Amino acid sequence: MVQVAVAQFAPGQDKARNQRSVAELTARAASAGARVVLFPEYTMFTAPRTDHRYVEAAEALDGPFLSEVADTARREGVHLVLGVNEFEGADATHFTNTLVALSPKGERVALYRKIHLYDAFGVKESDVVAPGPIEEPQTFVIDDVVFGMQTCYDLRFPEVTRRIADAGAHVVLLAAQWVPGPLKEDHWRTLARARAIENTVYVAASGQATPTGAGNSMVIDPMGTALTSLGEQTFEIALAQVSADRVVEVRDTNPALAMRRFSVTVREQG
Repeated sequence: MVQVAVAQFAPGQDKARNQRSVAELTARAASAGARVVLFPEYTMFTAPRTDHRYVEAAEALDGPFLSEVADTARREGVHLVLGVNEFEGADATHFTNTLVALSPKGERVALYRKIHLYDAFGVKESDVVAPGPIEEPQTFVIDDVVFGMQTCYDLRFPEVTRRIADAGAHVVLLAAQWVPGPLKEDHWRTLARARAIENTVYVAASGQATPTGAGNSMVIDPMGTALTSLGEQTFEIALAQVSADRVVEVRDTNPALAMRRFSVTVREQG
């Protein structure tokens, strides 16, 4: 069994303050027994609109923000997973929306760069965000539990999570800034449960709190049951136990992955 914490807060434009929030919530989670602490998309920097400010605030993966966060992972002895805007170059007009997993030694053990950009619901993320490459999903292991990662809008594309399940993940760590709006909270909960049920995996989902996100962070088990969840809280954690044995148990009952007749293939844009 591995205890996972989902952390919920509202990051802002002050990166130092965001880092302090990460440190405080991580310490709280670690003291409660968490071995993995998941933070939202854009934990490093969030502005009211996804625009040039994100490009200007972007950092390399060995930059000061993640260096400080790595110190937190080492100090608390946990895996930390959080979203950053990754530097693309001195003359770049775009950044990469990147989810980073750090080990208890502060080392990067997995990355996920958002594939589907949020050009929907009146927003055009692609104006300043570069899409991540389509590559084999990266995972990391704690004891016998395999963790994969994905980000926000990719939740609306079931084949993204299916590829992560096919890579061996028992738990999908989902980081989001799920923008509030009509029925958006319902979409969030419904899609997270669907991805868990259809792939017979856990989905641990951390969303930004209001006003930048819809909150409702949660951990869903492979049968679609919410093991823990948050509502509108603006600075809180929730914890749940996950295990590889539970995934095996559910797949014995519901062998949908083994029975399927189709696989996922890459569709070229054009």
